[in-house]
Amino acid sequence: MSLTHTPFDLSLYLVTDARLCRDYGLERTVAEAVEGGVTLVQLRDKHASDAEMIRQAKQLKALLAGSGVPLIINDRLAVALESGADGLHVGQSDTAVQAAREALGDSAILGLSINTLAELKAAPLAQLDYLGLGPVFATASKRDHASPLGFDGLARLARAASLPCVAIGGLDARHSAQVRQAGAQGLAVISAICGQPSPRDAALAFVTARKDALTP
Repeated sequence: MSLTHTPFDLSLYLVTDARLCRDYGLERTVAEAVEGGVTLVQLRDKHASDAEMIRQAKQLKALLAGSGVPLIINDRLAVALESGADGLHVGQSDTAVQAAREALGDSAILGLSINTLAELKAAPLAQLDYLGLGPVFATASKRDHASPLGFDGLARLARAASLPCVAIGGLDARHSAQVRQAGAQGLAVISAICGQPSPRDAALAFVTARKDALTP
């Protein structure tokens, strides 16, 4: 199967959190984070209704227009379809990958969360565009997360994966070099940007750390 969607960059992947973004505002958080260097945005809200998420997704899609930054929806296939988002990210217990691909078409960006080598082996990789590997560390942003991998576990999964990978789970800018050394193409973050005094400066810190990590 050959997927023909717009290229995407996993370098700095922002996953939104409604609670952490409440005071600063979701749209303002995303706008400033993109100014700071975020390359991909995932709208995630486990408590909002589909209708509310569709409204939020349409607002974010308009905000991101012309930026080159894709909008991914977490879990909710109906929201991704109705809002015209660029793709969907699913977990092991979320919407089936095959059903999502059939509904969204080849142009959509489709990602899957992976925590173990067994999950990686069972994943329908031909239907996917990238993998989210984690959590690297335990995190309060997702209380029902799987066992933390650490950087050694991240490296084992990244080495075995044939798709681009983004690391997630308790990461901040200080971990940029270790994530790169483990073989992941980028970092997915929540609280390291959402709820920070300046989402723009928080994103810039990751960009600076990535440049430092790439410097010989």
